[in-house]
Amino acid sequence: MLAHLILKDGECFRGDAPLGRGGSGEVVFTTAMAGYQEILTDPSFAGQMVCMTFPEQGIYGVHGDLNEAPRPWAAGFICRRLTLQPDHARAEGDLGSWLKRHRIPVITEVDTRALTQHVRDRGAQPGLIWTETDGSLAAGVAAASHLPDMSGQALAGEVSCTDRYELLREGAKFRVAVLDGGIKASILTRLAASGLDLEVFPWDAPASELTAARFSGLFLSNGPGDPAALPGMRKEVEACIGRLPIFGICLGHQLLGQAFGGSTFKLKFGHRGANQPVLDLATRRVEITAQNHGFAVDEATLPPEIEVTHRHLSDDTVEGLRHRTLPIFSIQHHPEASPGPHDARGAFGRFVRMMEDHHA
Repeated sequence: MLAHLILKDGECFRGDAPLGRGGSGEVVFTTAMAGYQEILTDPSFAGQMVCMTFPEQGIYGVHGDLNEAPRPWAAGFICRRLTLQPDHARAEGDLGSWLKRHRIPVITEVDTRALTQHVRDRGAQPGLIWTETDGSLAAGVAAASHLPDMSGQALAGEVSCTDRYELLREGAKFRVAVLDGGIKASILTRLAASGLDLEVFPWDAPASELTAARFSGLFLSNGPGDPAALPGMRKEVEACIGRLPIFGICLGHQLLGQAFGGSTFKLKFGHRGANQPVLDLATRRVEITAQNHGFAVDEATLPPEIEVTHRHLSDDTVEGLRHRTLPIFSIQHHPEASPGPHDARGAFGRFVRMMEDHHA
């Protein structure tokens, strides 16, 4: 079925809609060459339609152990070609059927190179998939012009767990509270593999629960949307500062930046992919990282007691923070995603050592 991806600025990209109809959200691109299933099920992509810059998708099918959440969270899938006959001995099905089963709108045969260049030049923006049965192209352009921007959207509550649950590990040394703003399964796996018992709390859990005496540390998860639209969450994080060691990733990093007194801002097109270069300012070591975020901490707004520890080498934005006197640190990237060598996984060990030192 003939379709168009129509952006809010009126730009149209012709394609084909083989699966589903409709679909709208912020149009973003990722430079990852693999990992489409992890990307689609990452809660941080809620409210977004993802353009894959690598032209062929679905090559290795779908696998039950690759999901970051029980269901896909992306609002739509944009690619050049979709392979419906995967070439992998352990594939449990093809990507197209999996997307159809989960009712994720798909548009294929898109010039993803041109789309990516447009988003890079004009910025990430809302868009929609418009088919020939939806009406005239002019009507689609008019509909796209009224789509809401990502700024101001509070999405953590849509993807967070609704009830507290535990993930226990035999012989665990510490029990950690996890504030779920849209956490990925792989982050929970890495935390547990670090020898930690985990209690996962919904996004609106109060500080009094997150800092209970049984906890040796607090972990703040990744998640979607605009961190500035979560004042209640920020207030509870602020109330936790100084009460126990804290480690934040992605949205958790941004919430900490705000809790310290700083602010965040929307990046032009964000950082999404598995090859993002980050400089560790202490070691001068460059880490090749996986990232998925559209907002960043504004360094100029941070108080003197907060030190910037990591920078993105493409645009010099803040990729890591630490408190100069309290056991608190955060990173913007995803150390568990391991795009190549396990460049950034040491952050989990650092969290454990921080709790050891705190209890010494």
